[in-house]
Amino acid sequence: MTPSARCSAAIEVLADIAARRRPAADALKDWGLAHRFAGSGDRAAIASLVYDALRRRAAAAWIMQDETPRAVLLGALRLQQGLAAPSIAQLFSGERFAPEPLSVEERARLDQGTLAEAPPHVAGDVPEWVLPELESLLGDDLLPELKALARRAPLDIRLNALRQDRAAALPALAHLRAEPTPFAPQGLRIPIGADGRGPALHVEPEFLEGWYEIQDEGSQLAALLCEAQAGETVVDLCAGGGGKTLALASQTRNGARLIASDDDPRRLAPIHERLRRSGAEAEVRTPRTGRARADVLTDLDGTVDRVVVDAPCTGAGTWRRNPDAKWRLRPGSLATRIAEQAVVLDRAARLVRPGGRITYITCSLLPQENDGALDAFLGRTAGFGVVPARDVVARVRPDLADAVRFTHHGLQMSPARTGTDGFYVATLERRG
Repeated sequence: MTPSARCSAAIEVLADIAARRRPAADALKDWGLAHRFAGSGDRAAIASLVYDALRRRAAAAWIMQDETPRAVLLGALRLQQGLAAPSIAQLFSGERFAPEPLSVEERARLDQGTLAEAPPHVAGDVPEWVLPELESLLGDDLLPELKALARRAPLDIRLNALRQDRAAALPALAHLRAEPTPFAPQGLRIPIGADGRGPALHVEPEFLEGWYEIQDEGSQLAALLCEAQAGETVVDLCAGGGGKTLALASQTRNGARLIASDDDPRRLAPIHERLRRSGAEAEVRTPRTGRARADVLTDLDGTVDRVVVDAPCTGAGTWRRNPDAKWRLRPGSLATRIAEQAVVLDRAARLVRPGGRITYITCSLLPQENDGALDAFLGRTAGFGVVPARDVVARVRPDLADAVRFTHHGLQMSPARTGTDGFYVATLERRG
């Protein structure tokens, strides 16, 4: 496909997303199935165009003074890829498979459109209704953080200490041009191309041999801040695909008793192959499917040293990777996530022994899901207190202290400050 034809396809996919309010990944998959002539490179290039347009949807519509899929793609080509009007006009030529030529007004907007007078939610490309929450956290850093949240995310991997440490692995991974991550001791950052794509890491021999997992540095740090130790019993309560379970196994050199569980057996399904490949050891407790799912952790109540709660959340800290999610988020969705967080925190409280700890993690920048969730928990649950996040950082990664934001109960990572997704981490201790 020509670059112009890819632009036409991206407009088609954006129209589908807007009309059906569906995830971008689903719309892209359906487009690919309906256009089997498109090769893998074409599909990847179209996906990059679509995701860039979604990252800058509000700002692109502002400079174009139009919210149509065509206008949003035009604005994104200008804002995200830095193309000038003449270059965009070559793509929008009206020739075979190309979008219709630029109108006089479109060319003028591309030449003269500016974000100088745009309100913060437009310049920062977020829904207006979440702005007060973000502003309460970010303060004067609001716009720089929102702009960082609208950029492409880096590609990070975590070296698996059960197979290979970072220093030893670097020469073997030299072809990936990997560099150590700034904070995570086992992390490497892989350069991505101009189209936002990185190498196909999942087919590399080292990946197949369990040397590494693809994991954002923020997620790696969140696992590190759990402070799991050999000899402890640790429950990963919302284990999902098992990323943090594997990280904890690596950190403790398989010295802890790890139990991975999740309410949804489908989310847990990938963990078995990941455990096999990595050499990590963990019990996987899967609830049976059906209307009434039995609690598979009741035998552990009151005995667990550490419970990791990687809580369900809006994912507002991962909008670099999932830009369509921010435009589908509604207040009702936030309320649902907060209710789910209360359920998992209450379950964690029953598991942990006196003196044991809960590490509460989200990938959100919204204080309601972070400090707010813990305020509610502490208000309804006796016998728990907060372990100061500064103390945890001082023990685990002192160099992280100047990069994160310390909140009332925990710490917040963010794209502009730490170069990671927006992870929140706080530690609770059962006392008495």
